[in-house]
Amino acid sequence: METVLLALKLTVALGILNVWVVRRTQSTAYRGQGAKTLREEFAVYGLPGWVFAPMGFLKVGLAGALLLSIWVPAVTLPAALLLGAIMVVAFAMHLKVSDPVIKSLPSLAVLAMCVGIALL
Repeated sequence: METVLLALKLTVALGILNVWVVRRTQSTAYRGQGAKTLREEFAVYGLPGWVFAPMGFLKVGLAGALLLSIWVPAVTLPAALLLGAIMVVAFAMHLKVSDPVIKSLPSLAVLAMCVGIALL
């Protein structure tokens, strides 16, 4: 089980870091509506511009917390639960703008992995 937990933590953390650090200005098939960047995606969802930076810091921070939890297990549950809650909101945003189901899959996958992390 420890190997599964480690794999889940690494997958979620590195995935979030990939989206928010490496690919935040790049287009992907999973962005809401026709958004080309993360910032545009937030606008598509009708979120105020000031939400973008705090959400980015929060997600990157939680990804870092999941990495830290490899050595400090007490960090695991809060990081997984908070990130899972954010993924519920991300899924809701896709529903709000009537995105095709495929665009919601990353948020649902990360949510499922966060639940797995919390339960293990």
